Amino acid sequence: MTFSELKVTRQYLDALNDMGISDPTEIQRKAIPRVRAGQDVIGIAQTGTGKTLAFLLPLMSMLSHAQGKGPRCVVLTPAKELALQIAEVAQRLAAKTDLRIEVIYGGVGHRAQQQRLEEGCDLVVATPGRFMELYMRHAFETKAIAHLVLDEADRMMDFGFMPQLRKLLEILPNKRQNLLFSATYPPKTEAMAEEFLLWPTRVEASPQSTPVQTVSQSGYNADNFGTKLNLLTELLLKESDETQALLFVREKDQAEKIGRRIEEAVSTSVKTLHANKGQNSRIHAMDAFKAGEIRFLVATDVASRGIDVPQLDLVVNVTVPRDPHDYIHRIGRTGRAMREGRAITFVDPSEKAALKRIDDLLGKKLALLDLPKSVQVESTPRWEAHAMARAIDREKRKADPTFKGAFHEKKRKPSPQGKQRSRRRKR
Repeated sequence: MTFSELKVTRQYLDALNDMGISDPTEIQRKAIPRVRAGQDVIGIAQTGTGKTLAFLLPLMSMLSHAQGKGPRCVVLTPAKELALQIAEVAQRLAAKTDLRIEVIYGGVGHRAQQQRLEEGCDLVVATPGRFMELYMRHAFETKAIAHLVLDEADRMMDFGFMPQLRKLLEILPNKRQNLLFSATYPPKTEAMAEEFLLWPTRVEASPQSTPVQTVSQSGYNADNFGTKLNLLTELLLKESDETQALLFVREKDQAEKIGRRIEEAVSTSVKTLHANKGQNSRIHAMDAFKAGEIRFLVATDVASRGIDVPQLDLVVNVTVPRDPHDYIHRIGRTGRAMREGRAITFVDPSEKAALKRIDDLLGKKLALLDLPKSVQVESTPRWEAHAMARAIDREKRKADPTFKGAFHEKKRKPSPQGKQRSRRRKR
């Protein structure tokens, strides 16, 4: 089936051609006719398979042309980076139309965003908090909104947006089309769909929670973070100068340590991306990485769903995500648009339980390789050994609430000196 057969109009066919997109993906073939028919739709598809176009193409065709001042379509996303990405795609699609596309998000001043909304728009891509903030400032009216999209709905739940979304329901017209798109569909997202959608049609382009088939996956055992740094350095030094890699870690200070090591030992073409970075710095790092101006981007999970770099060669999980669905989204940054990609995961002893959750979700074990003999094994600092022991205890306690753990405080017998002091107090 072609985009023409999906009844995509000429201006959007030309825009797709300019974007280098010729054939619809599975999720697009299944979702576009149903969205165009006005149905409430739940779209489930693995990362990198074209979910954004699956809802933007039919919705923008239905909007047709610029009309009125208030938005008629709202796309809500959990992260600023993802909002910017979706808005960029929408603006490229709208290049041969007069549709007005705006993007609003937190972390920056609201005045410029408010002024643009007051001038009029047709489609708004927004994070929930900033959307409600600008509504309360009377930047726009909601009576014309006929289409609502919740993108990356599972992440919305993870980020705790549900109270804001419920407030948003109170200000939107009751008669509207609702779409929910996600790469995974856990029970909490299903409950969200029941609350927001009316008699939805569910379309699924691949088994839930499966990575893109073009991504090869492997991993290494590593004793500690210092050993992981040595392993990472050796692997990256073996890559060609054209290789782009996205490296994920759990904590902000880990991202900075990796960034410094890469800059010192591998290449100065590296940036870090995490919550402590200012909004302008984050946008600049993301744009530079997308443009191929930097080779390595080290990020916490803030970037796991906000980067679309079709030519991305490699994803490295320097730490294993606690939520197995985050693993799917991390490695989904490579192997996009049917290109081949690689994903490598480093696993220390405290991350074995998290790895098992990933194995269970994927339905197969991730192949773990032995540490190359050329990689120096660092001794584990005392503080890290304690942190790893506590992490192992937490995992064991989840499996068995009666488990006491290595750090369980046992009652100590009083020393002879203590007994003497106790007798003196009694006297």
